[in-house]
Amino acid sequence: MPIAPEDILSIEPSRTKRLKDATHTAHDRLDKRIMQLDPFADRDHYARLLEMQYLFHRDLDALFSDEKLDTLLPDLAGRRRLALIERDFADLGIALPAPGNAPIFVSGQTVPLGTALGWLYVIEGSNLGAAFLLKYAAKLGLDENFGARHLAGAPEGRGLHWRTFTAALDTVELTDAEEQAAVTGAETAFRRVYSIAEEAFASS
Repeated sequence: MPIAPEDILSIEPSRTKRLKDATHTAHDRLDKRIMQLDPFADRDHYARLLEMQYLFHRDLDALFSDEKLDTLLPDLAGRRRLALIERDFADLGIALPAPGNAPIFVSGQTVPLGTALGWLYVIEGSNLGAAFLLKYAAKLGLDENFGARHLAGAPEGRGLHWRTFTAALDTVELTDAEEQAAVTGAETAFRRVYSIAEEAFASS
């Protein structure tokens, strides 16, 4: 039976779409700032991008080993990229940055479900957009096998990797309060990356 126009208008957008719409301003602000910082101008600038990536992924690393989250999201542990960033530092002969404080999330910590999903939405989305960054990295002689390992796509392809994640994200049952926590978590994550980027590139 065909869907009536009024029914189409009443179909609620997916959680992924709602998160995208709610965080558009924060996301756009971050993207524009990153481009202003010119992280692929040379390898020194790229090292600052790596520092930014390292600190943000360190913030979220504990979420990838959370057993509850692992039952809700496919191959969560396999989506962890902190180790790849560490290998990129080793490739380039650069010491890991000394974090000035503890990560946002730590192992064993009880994280509200909505909050965790909001942060993971941001970090997984960044992997989808990394295809463009990998092209810029290639101009510096870097690729998924040397220096830019953390920007590599998943074996099944970035698109499918992202759709598998969002399909699971969209089906997690949340209360209204948890839905709002997911939006707040995603917005906070974007602001966190912006802050880290400012610090990483402060002396460039």
